[in-house]
Amino acid sequence: MARWLDKITERLMRRAEAEGKLSGLSGEGKPLPDRPGDALIDPGDAVGFRIMAESGVLPEEITLKKAVAAQKARLSTLTDPDARRAAMAELARLMQRQAIAEEARRKFLSR
Repeated sequence: MARWLDKITERLMRRAEAEGKLSGLSGEGKPLPDRPGDALIDPGDAVGFRIMAESGVLPEEITLKKAVAAQKARLSTLTDPDARRAAMAELARLMQRQAIAEEARRKFLSR
């Protein structure tokens, strides 16, 4: 970030603090929640996803990511070859949809 932008940001934060706008916020005095998954995505995307999740709305790619994790867990419990084959096909379909949704978001944001 440019130094001049750092200075403006710092000045705005100090002003908000002096006006009391930064006190009494939810979570004040508590440690930040552990979000190891946020380390793997762009910080701007992480903030946007968190705001949407707190509002009860999740983008399709996050919903699909959860579905992929659930399908992997289900697959690990199956022993029947036919059931495993069907579960693997469903996992592949979900992973493909997730990749498409992620690519669509990246293309949309790069405009």
